Amino acid sequence: IRERLRNDKNWNDSITKILYRPFDIRWILYYDDVIERSRKEVMRHMRQKNLGLITRRQMLPSRPCNYVFVSNFMISDGVIRSDNKGGESLFPLYLYPDTSKKDIFSHLASGERKPNLSSELLKSLAASYGKEPTPEEIFYYIYAVLYSNTYRTKYAEFLKIDFPRIPFAGSYDIFKKIGKYGKLLTDLHLMKSEELGAPIAKFQGRADNRIEKGFPRYNEEEGRAYISKTQYFEGIEKEVWTYQIGGYQVLDKWLKDRKEKILSLEDIKHYCQITTTLKRTIEIQKDIDELYLEVEKEIIEH
Repeated sequence: IRERLRNDKNWNDSITKILYRPFDIRWILYYDDVIERSRKEVMRHMRQKNLGLITRRQMLPSRPCNYVFVSNFMISDGVIRSDNKGGESLFPLYLYPDTSKKDIFSHLASGERKPNLSSELLKSLAASYGKEPTPEEIFYYIYAVLYSNTYRTKYAEFLKIDFPRIPFAGSYDIFKKIGKYGKLLTDLHLMKSEELGAPIAKFQGRADNRIEKGFPRYNEEEGRAYISKTQYFEGIEKEVWTYQIGGYQVLDKWLKDRKEKILSLEDIKHYCQITTTLKRTIEIQKDIDELYLEVEKEIIEH
């Protein structure tokens, strides 16, 4: 394997970003000889400009139906789960051709990407709305619906046994309004939102910024997440600290993955932005729930 790497003049083209855990982007040597089950038939689509919907086919009976996230990079196994009861699926919004070999996407013209959406759905939406929504508009709508607590509660039993099914609003106006919330969530979860310029959390205390053994610890009364006896992030409400995506309590998990390491200034800034993202996510979910009731009044059959 080492010899093949040495002889490959383009080996460094395989160094790329990967979403390891929620809001935790790492680097990977994405090279077949060193990656077990690289899943290139899916992941290669994420090495170009794209959005990917992350979910799973089967939820755990004792867990909430919150196994949904988004990525603009390829993802690792276990990105939103912490069990061995199956893995996530990644659904790229766009499919790109691979001219180097024959595969199920070989019918695509060279260099041309195609939306990963069924023609039947597109026709149904166009007929109902009087125009065909863009792939991004459909993605944002789906993402918002999957973050509706009303939807998650109503269809909990179905979500525990199969991939989520998406009810499309009969009203184009409702479709657009919900989609706007999906766009807000997507930008927040990709850490691209302008709202992250003024994070709600602050890092306080004096030491070497190391997450010490036995930490993090959360103090609900103070609204602080301690990384040591003298340093902490403050301004963290309980519902934000306990917020989960998939099998992970996000804020706790991010710090635990860096236990006994020193946080850089960029790490500290990023963590404060994650806190802001989760706070806004909770607020947006409430807004989506108010609109989602309108979806159930008239659902497009497709």
